[in-house]
Amino acid sequence: MAGRFAPKPTRTTVRGGHVAVPAGVPRQAAPVAGRVRTHVPDGPLDLGLVLGPLRRGPGDPTFRATPDGSVWRASRTPVGPGTLRVSARGGEVRGEAWGPGAEWLLDRLPEMLGSADDPSVFVPRHRIVALARHRRPGLRLTRTGLVLESLIPSVLEQKVTTDEAYRAWRLLVRKFGEPAPGPAPERMSVMPAPRTWALIPSWEWHRAGVDNKRASTILRAVQVAARLEEAVRMDAAAAQARLEVVPGIGPWTSAETVQRSHGAADAVTVGDLHLPGIVGFALAGDRDADDAVMLELLEPYAGQRHRAARLILLSGRVPPRRAPRMPRGDIGRL
Repeated sequence: MAGRFAPKPTRTTVRGGHVAVPAGVPRQAAPVAGRVRTHVPDGPLDLGLVLGPLRRGPGDPTFRATPDGSVWRASRTPVGPGTLRVSARGGEVRGEAWGPGAEWLLDRLPEMLGSADDPSVFVPRHRIVALARHRRPGLRLTRTGLVLESLIPSVLEQKVTTDEAYRAWRLLVRKFGEPAPGPAPERMSVMPAPRTWALIPSWEWHRAGVDNKRASTILRAVQVAARLEEAVRMDAAAAQARLEVVPGIGPWTSAETVQRSHGAADAVTVGDLHLPGIVGFALAGDRDADDAVMLELLEPYAGQRHRAARLILLSGRVPPRRAPRMPRGDIGRL
């Protein structure tokens, strides 16, 4: 719950945020030339790790990893919709973009690939974290510079299973978004504009399995979309505070948002159903850890707690399941 009320637990959505990106397949020439920019990262870069948190499920209409080793993203930028294709070859990253937002996306390509992130300041304090970092040298924290595109799917992920949230995002974007500009893979779409979100009929939210509480939170957010997008110019803590002014947006949702929009290395997710137990089990053998215990265990990583949590998730060390999975519902069937 948002604002002054304590949030109820939800569940981890990113699970380390890794997407398998095929490698070693020759890049296919695009049928329509777009604007191009190249970027040479100053260290190892794993596209699947860096961009993985931006994908909302395997059927996300705004994200696609293709057999030629490219990652495609369809975004609604401040200057209009745009499609971006990113591929890495021989230590160089190539970005190609189409649509009104093409130049905007290419201008921010380095930050999206983690150029503003400095992994060298991170000092592992636990063996499991050090090992995960050693195995994942290409981990960088992305910074998209876009708030609403991370906020809305995060709201959809409140208090439901990932499958339900991903289905809702997929259905709503495909029905109310617009086709991705350029030669994007089939069925890629740009998410709806704020006004379009505001005009979605109540029965369409219902068909997508979105309850009134989450739908109302999104409607309140898009009414102040410009003010929320301004938060990208703030530091992560101030941005979270601005987001949480909107009723229905609490610490869990704001953290999940700024992790992507700001590349916030310290925005650890609290109020999660599983994350405290995973961190507690990995660092102290305590599968029953709550948020307070998790934050205490992560205190040695102050300033880098989100990165530490991602490395723990990527380590694969999770407590064995002993309770039923979160029940899946579908209000669209009612």
